[in-house]
Amino acid sequence: MRFLILLACFFALGAQASGLERFQSFLRTTQSARANFEQKVYGRDGKLMQESKGSFVFLRPGRFRWTYAKPVDQVIVGDGERVWIYDRDLNQVTVRRLSKALGSTPAALLAGASDVEAAFDLRDAGQRDGLEWLEATPKEREAGFERIRMGFGSGGVEAMELVDNFGHTTVLRFQNLQRNPKIEAAEFRFEPPKGVDVLGER
Repeated sequence: MRFLILLACFFALGAQASGLERFQSFLRTTQSARANFEQKVYGRDGKLMQESKGSFVFLRPGRFRWTYAKPVDQVIVGDGERVWIYDRDLNQVTVRRLSKALGSTPAALLAGASDVEAAFDLRDAGQRDGLEWLEATPKEREAGFERIRMGFGSGGVEAMELVDNFGHTTVLRFQNLQRNPKIEAAEFRFEPPKGVDVLGER
């Protein structure tokens, strides 16, 4: 669930602005985006625990599709009212109302309202690895993660890091970013396949 998410990250902005300035510009100028991603999860000891690849598309507010290509066969869809998490391996769909699924989560940075500062404390996090970083800390204690960082290069957002409450760090790298592409509404519709178990709030 925490990865539906990570998704705040697709904006090509000015090369000299700070991380906070670039993020604020994103909120003003980016209504939709699509990209591919590579994701790695590291344990508290820094050892690699999991690798995955996939793609995602979003249309603010509240609509997104996050697809893992491998090794996890999972799709996460926000249709503007609900969030659907479909795990093909488990033959199971979990559904929650969007307002409850977002809150002070990384998804709120992507698909939520423009008043991000109501849910997060935002600050510049300086330079590292040639990128300008923004750090967002959730104001809600039950958010499930401690902080999220976004790294900006000359072409836009290049990296995202999520540190959860167990000390695990999820690192995402983005490729083939498209800002404000035309997106069909059908990409954000989801109907549970016949025969799957549906859990949660329909």
